[in-house]
Amino acid sequence: MTDHTSCLVLRLAGPLQSWGGRGQFNRRDTLDEPTKSGIVGLLAAAQGLRRQDSIEALLGLSLGVRTDQPGSLLRDYHTVSDLRSRPLLSASVNAKGAQKPTSPAKYTHVTHRFYLQDAVFVAAVSGPIDLLHTLADALRSPAFPLALGRRSCPPTMPLLLNPDNTDRVDQDGLWTGWPLDVLGQVPWQASNRHRTSRFGPDDRPSSVDLPVTVDDENGTDVRIDVPHSFDPLHRGFNTRRVRQEWVRVPTGWPDTGQTDHDPFALLGW
Repeated sequence: MTDHTSCLVLRLAGPLQSWGGRGQFNRRDTLDEPTKSGIVGLLAAAQGLRRQDSIEALLGLSLGVRTDQPGSLLRDYHTVSDLRSRPLLSASVNAKGAQKPTSPAKYTHVTHRFYLQDAVFVAAVSGPIDLLHTLADALRSPAFPLALGRRSCPPTMPLLLNPDNTDRVDQDGLWTGWPLDVLGQVPWQASNRHRTSRFGPDDRPSSVDLPVTVDDENGTDVRIDVPHSFDPLHRGFNTRRVRQEWVRVPTGWPDTGQTDHDPFALLGW
């Protein structure tokens, strides 16, 4: 577990998001929640770091992600051609290290890109207090455009969430507590459309249970999404251990004594 007890809280929402795991050129999948690589990349872009710059200071950050609205999967169909009408290159190389043309000549590649549409996540990022203050300033006035996994996926606002309770905030808008604790305090960020599709007008609980993934060196799950570098010539990833939890957060609806999970409700019991 980290010793850090202050968090930046990010609301990761937009029309499209894509958090790639392992992928190839012809097929780029998305995972069902943000990766540490994607969030570190967003923070690096806000700071103005270029791909060849060191990201070592960001790799010690601890991460927790809450899924407020899972969204739905979108497959985008692509074709790729050379604008000079030349045959496309293959994955094999010659003795000099140059890519060979496709044989027989192929002029069009079919590629598939996968996205999450209408998803909403909340990420709590903890680390050294001075670094968090620097990142908060950078997120308020980012040096480079920010994206949710891919450059074609800009976030909607607000990106940086500030608490409405002064007992949970420092002078720079940071939340106090461990990532898991903080994710249990942040109000539900789902859209009104998602709320009303999940709960009817006569079934609106005062709280909702949401899944959370948090960094934990003793966790039983392993993710391969901690980048060495964003330099295209030196890409690589380390592993991290995580654990899965649930948090109960307020919905903003009045307390009627109902809870989010009632396995017998459909039976009328």
